[in-house]
Amino acid sequence: MIIFLLLLTSCSYLHKEGDRPVARVDDDYLFESDLAGLVTSGTSVTDSLSLTRNYIDSWIKKKILIHQAEKNLTENQLDFSNELEDYRNSLVLFAYENMLIAQRLDTIVSDEEIESYYLDNQNNFQLKNNIVRLSYVKIPVDSKQIRQIRRSFYSDEPRDKEVLADLCDKHSAQYFLDDETWLIFEDVTKEIPILTYNQEAFLRNRRNFEMQDSLYLYLVKFLDFRIRENTSPLQFEQERITSIILNKRKLNLLNTMRQDVYDEALQKNTIETY
Repeated sequence: MIIFLLLLTSCSYLHKEGDRPVARVDDDYLFESDLAGLVTSGTSVTDSLSLTRNYIDSWIKKKILIHQAEKNLTENQLDFSNELEDYRNSLVLFAYENMLIAQRLDTIVSDEEIESYYLDNQNNFQLKNNIVRLSYVKIPVDSKQIRQIRRSFYSDEPRDKEVLADLCDKHSAQYFLDDETWLIFEDVTKEIPILTYNQEAFLRNRRNFEMQDSLYLYLVKFLDFRIRENTSPLQFEQERITSIILNKRKLNLLNTMRQDVYDEALQKNTIETY
């Protein structure tokens, strides 16, 4: 009996054979294996020691507080069985629903579905920001290719667009040539130093735009724009609409599953109310 009690009280210390403890708070031990993965490869010795020491200190302080709390709380206050059961049930349902979604959810959303949803809910797609479609090129001011880039940039010939893309790859500091994509104008001004106190007036009076600072020449071609509080264009909302449609499908799938499970339980007489 004495040997059994000694083994029982020391079981937290005997974590696994060869696994040395690095800290202790009462009968709780922190072992070397608990520190596995704490320090990533390539971390300096100084940083490794600092990370390890901070983790150990944090573990000690947390354990001290837990022990203090356990000493001062009643048995009823320390009984978390109901909470643990609820938490486990939530995790089980979450895992099952995710598995069901992965197996059964149709993730293909057609252009027709997106357009139909957009037309039926246009009041929900009001712009909060000014948006633009544009192309721009940022060229170092000392580049010898400025003239050729400028000519290709303003040309409407398909061949010149190919030439421009190649020139930009080789000689520009930055560029954006996807003229079908809508961008928030505020984001554009972070890449191009456009100074304006009235974005709406600026957009209404600009098509082609050039500016230069000490380092770069900026070529900008505005293709279209939409002013805030107007209806957002479909292309700008496609990703959002796709997410909305998929989320509706998820909810329908889960609701159908719940109802099917309930109906099956009724048919099998596995439900009783007393």
